Amino acid sequence: MGTTAQPAALDAGDVAAWTERPHEELLGLARDVVEPVQREVLRRRFEALRPRVEALGRLAERQDVGRIDGLDDVVPVMFDHKVYKSYPLSLIEKRRFTRLTAWLNRLTTHDLLQTPVDDLRSVDDWLTRLDDDGMIIGHSTGTTGKLSFIPRSRVEWPAWRNAHFLAMRAALGVDVRQVKIPSFSAGYRSGHQMMTKMGRLMAGAQAGGDEARHMLHDYPLSSDLLSLAGRLQAAEERGELDELEIDPKIIEERRQLIEASRHRDDDLQKWFARLAEEFRGQRVRIGGTSADLVRLALSGREQGVGCEFAPDSILMAGGGFKGFKDAPADWQDLLKDFFGIDRVASMYGMSECMGTAPKCSAEYYHFLPYTLPIVLDEDARPLPREGVRTGRLALFDLLAETYWGGFISGDRVTIYWDDACACGWKGPRIDGGIVRFSELEGGDDKITCAGTAKAYNDFMDYVSGA
Repeated sequence: MGTTAQPAALDAGDVAAWTERPHEELLGLARDVVEPVQREVLRRRFEALRPRVEALGRLAERQDVGRIDGLDDVVPVMFDHKVYKSYPLSLIEKRRFTRLTAWLNRLTTHDLLQTPVDDLRSVDDWLTRLDDDGMIIGHSTGTTGKLSFIPRSRVEWPAWRNAHFLAMRAALGVDVRQVKIPSFSAGYRSGHQMMTKMGRLMAGAQAGGDEARHMLHDYPLSSDLLSLAGRLQAAEERGELDELEIDPKIIEERRQLIEASRHRDDDLQKWFARLAEEFRGQRVRIGGTSADLVRLALSGREQGVGCEFAPDSILMAGGGFKGFKDAPADWQDLLKDFFGIDRVASMYGMSECMGTAPKCSAEYYHFLPYTLPIVLDEDARPLPREGVRTGRLALFDLLAETYWGGFISGDRVTIYWDDACACGWKGPRIDGGIVRFSELEGGDDKITCAGTAKAYNDFMDYVSGA
């Protein structure tokens, strides 16, 4: 009687190669197989990056961490998610890109100081210049008032690309690199914001290329505007907008955005109605934030817009309901009914991590082996890796090779450590009850890090200097 072939062991020396394996294989590996390899990768990453990433070396020294033997040993040297936005905002306002580059240089093995940036006038130009020299820097949406800059590079690109499509196939059930499916998204054509940048980068590898992407905003998203949005609003309310040392081009971009936002819901509806008619009966992929898709469905239903796409079309929602109060409790049923698609697919991820967690048929988000989750209590101490635990999520991105992949997020999650998900996938998983600590009633997103508070505060003072 024959024996079932076992999947090859994960190679701790080549994590990028893990992304070339089928998701069924990776999500079929039990924790007792995966975690010893993850532990060895952690040990190697720390050894390799501590002397080469200035900020990591400083934090390790302050926290008196000389080696990493266990998975939880990495917590004292994980970066607070605020580290990637710890620069003085005045560097952007006054366009001091040489100093901003010096700040970012502390977070990567690449020598960014060789790139000339003193002639630049905008954040977009700064990021483009660094990208031209081998980086692929994306940033957050800036909802907290500052952009987080992630110092990713061309070294990470192959694994990042593979991980993206691997998770997409797990979530959607189709490989969009092989099957051309026109996609609709109420986002921007290009820009350096991480999700926008990913969309443009990944389009080159998917069937149909960029022409198969139908965007509501067929122009770039301004990083400068995102960075300074809150500052500009506050200055305008005080009547001090003309006193800011801001490039007039950014002020004009803001004026245009405000004007466009007055018609946003109407523009969104017209855009989608045109696509719904143009692609009637075809297989399509519709993606966007849950909030945008719900607004679209509610408005469309009121106006009698009907969707008649092919039955194997794909609907993908994520990102929660930021800025959308009183979202209907049955929003998933609303979306399925309006779009005529029987399942809402999703993935969980964040700008700081290349690996995303696809949602399974049992409605859980599963972490693939190259993303190591650790859940922390209110004092940033690791909770036991067993049973069901609720706390602050920390992640280590094992795909990060030229920057430190460990960071503590602002998300509260409930994690399930057993391998017994009803979907059949193994490994740790979280449910959909993901909440930002900053959004909780009386929420405090201040992280009391493991180790001495003074050591970590000293480190934050250091990394915030420019």
